Amino acid sequence: MKRGRQCRGGQGVRLVWARRYGVGVPDDQRRARSVYSVGDEPEVQASLANERTALSWIRTGMTLIAGGVALATLSTFGEVPLVILAIAGLASLGGVAVGMWALISWRRTERALRRGQPLPPPSVLPWLVAGVVVVGLLLAGVTAFQAIELTR
Repeated sequence: MKRGRQCRGGQGVRLVWARRYGVGVPDDQRRARSVYSVGDEPEVQASLANERTALSWIRTGMTLIAGGVALATLSTFGEVPLVILAIAGLASLGGVAVGMWALISWRRTERALRRGQPLPPPSVLPWLVAGVVVVGLLLAGVTAFQAIELTR
């Protein structure tokens, strides 16, 4: 047996579990040291809400990437305008940007919570809304153009 992984319920298993999940580990040993080494421990509900928000932004980014993959896959089945491929690429890049922003935003908010400072404003939301509007307008324009071409 490896040291630290003893039989079920043994001290070694508890230590491995505690190290893996950060339970009972001093603040300065937790990952994201730039976050956990600052200020005091925040209220648990606020910290968990911050984490849930970051996870929902990551889901949004994954959805954008999945939409880009779906559009790119759809383009392989026939003649699809180049605009659709461009939108697929933009959606995928937007998903990557939203995912990275989720980490940055989580870190900023967690540090503000730990310092007792006001929470930072959501900086990516206006960009995401503008991107959705632009993509929607592009798709509407392509659809209208194709409809006009079919009636001629």
